[in-house]
Amino acid sequence: MNASARPQTFTLSVIRWIDSWYGVEDQSKAQPLKVDWLRTMPFVLLHLSCFAVIWVGWSPTAVGMAVGLFLLRMFAVTAFYHRYFSHRSFKTSRFMQFVFGVLGNTTVQRGPIWWASHHRYHHRVSDQPEDPHSPVQYGLFWSHMGWFMSKAHFAPRMELVKDLLRFPELRFLDRFDSLVPVLGGALVWTTGSVLGRVAPGLQTSGPQLFIWSLISTVALLHSAVTINSVAHAFGRRRYPTTDNSRNSFLLSLLTFGEGWHNNHHFYQASVRQGHHWWQVDFSWYLLVVMSWFGLVWDLKPVPEHVLNTPPPRD
Repeated sequence: MNASARPQTFTLSVIRWIDSWYGVEDQSKAQPLKVDWLRTMPFVLLHLSCFAVIWVGWSPTAVGMAVGLFLLRMFAVTAFYHRYFSHRSFKTSRFMQFVFGVLGNTTVQRGPIWWASHHRYHHRVSDQPEDPHSPVQYGLFWSHMGWFMSKAHFAPRMELVKDLLRFPELRFLDRFDSLVPVLGGALVWTTGSVLGRVAPGLQTSGPQLFIWSLISTVALLHSAVTINSVAHAFGRRRYPTTDNSRNSFLLSLLTFGEGWHNNHHFYQASVRQGHHWWQVDFSWYLLVVMSWFGLVWDLKPVPEHVLNTPPPRD
């Protein structure tokens, strides 16, 4: 075995070992599990950089900023990357479309065209062998993060997002998807440096604010992708879908309503994923508020016949 093959073999062994906990024996049914380590090195470094918090420390300012960034950008991903760009479940202006495209881009989940194209494909083949991030087919590790680290899924599926391709600004965000995160990081560092000088009472600095923004980004990323992995493995099924999508109250709190995943897979067109008043859906609430000010409109509701659908017998 040559030296270059050893890391890949080790990686596959680790992935299979992790997924053996969940009864997954064969993950090679439809695609090879090959992580492109060279192209995903920034992703790896992003995680390792969080350990720098040991040296930069913390402050209420830094932690507050991290929480604020998490909340704002979780809304950008769940309401716009998912419900708007992927499912067109409401309408907005071209300006707001771009603003939230930029905010979503700061989460290092690539551009809105890439995100929407792969998500639309997922719905076409959910939990079938062709589904690139199905825990049923390939295990929790691969569905959680392995799939978007592979060579096979770096490019968007252009044929599925022709409605988005007519916007050059969105194509720019997709083509240069590292630019916005880099500029955002520079802005955070500069802000921390300025605050450290003009408001020393805040007890922060450029490096500290920057590292805590990375912690926020990593926490958001892994929270969001639990819907790919955990929400197709654990929880309850309210509707008789053909896949293994599940509802989870805890995931809904974490992801602004995305945890009502079985609801969503049964009826994708609705902007509202929490179908009942007790199903917490923060993205829906915020979109309703935005509609009062004319920032978004034509929010597609959940039809009565969907609400009256009998639950599955299993």
